[in-house]
Order: sequence, then C-alpha cells, then structure tokens
Amino acid sequence: MVWVIVGVLVVLAVLLMVAERAGAPVVLALEFKGDLKRESRWLAQYGQGACTLVAAGLMLLLDQRRLKYNIQPGILLLIVVFGTSLVCTVLKRIFGRVRPGRDEAGKFLGPTWRHANFRESFPSSHSASAMAMSMLLAKLYPPAALLFWALAGICAALRYLMDAHWPSDVVAGVALGLAAGALACRLMGV
Repeated sequence: MVWVIVGVLVVLAVLLMVAERAGAPVVLALEFKGDLKRESRWLAQYGQGACTLVAAGLMLLLDQRRLKYNIQPGILLLIVVFGTSLVCTVLKRIFGRVRPGRDEAGKFLGPTWRHANFRESFPSSHSASAMAMSMLLAKLYPPAALLFWALAGICAALRYLMDAHWPSDVVAGVALGLAAGALACRLMGV
C-alpha cells in the first residue's frame, strides 16, 4: 500500500512541476508574525537534526528492544532520518532548483557540489526526513501513529506555506521520505 502512495505522490509531483513551470500561481507570500511565526518554525523542524537526536535519545533510554541485525530502534531512527537527509542533499546538488522568491525561481540550474541554499529547493529534505521519521515511529509505536503522521504533515505543509519550497518539492520530499521509511521497515522487519 505504501508503494502505491509513493507512486501517486511521484506522479503528483511531476504534474505540479509541469503546472509550476507553466506559470500556475502556486507561490504564497504569507507572513507569520508573533507566536504563530515562532511555533511554525518549531514545527517545521520535526525530523531535523536536534529533533531526531532527542527522539533517538529517548528511544535508546526507553525502548530496549532489538530489531533485526541486533539494532536498537533509536539507532535505526538515526540511520533512516539522517540517511534520508543525505540522499536529499545529493539530489538538491544534482538538480539545483532555485527556491521561490529568488532570481530565476523554479529553474533547474544543474549539478554543483558547492552549498548554495537559494538553489537547493528540490526535493524538500525537511518533508522527506519528517516522513521517514514518522513512518518508522508509526510502525514502532502504533498507539502514537496519528501524532507522528500529523507532525510530518504539518512540517511538510509549512515548508510550502513558509515559501521555502515549491509544491512539487514538498510532494517529492514526502514520496522520498515514505519510500525511505518503508524500505527501512521492510529491511529491518518492523
């Protein structure tokens, strides 16, 4: 079932990219202020470095299970989330898509190995990492699955609402994260 969802998301990302390139009005210019701004920035970090380290630390302390290959769930979380982020970084450097609101917005500038934030829009690594994290956590801790999925969905939506990514970047990131999480779960027997 996950692979069908991933396939649908990939097709949706391609369709969105075609619409974006054709000039569809997809860019938002919302300005969050005060508490909403602070809270949205916090929620947009779900699945990122500090959040992942805290979650993995809690798992190491509270979940003594051993998975396939004798891997502890917290270690698996670190591998899956940071591995997904690394794949996204490589893809961003290969494609070189310019973020919304910048000169040459939406263009694919091609490969470079130098870091340049303005040209690292595709795919959204925040969305991918959040989805990979939620996929694994939902499988490991089913009673809290709805919370994990809600956090990943909010994180992905905020990447678009905060004007950091094109809709296709977010959808592609979600597909990549789901695929990475599902693959890890399958390989580890979770």
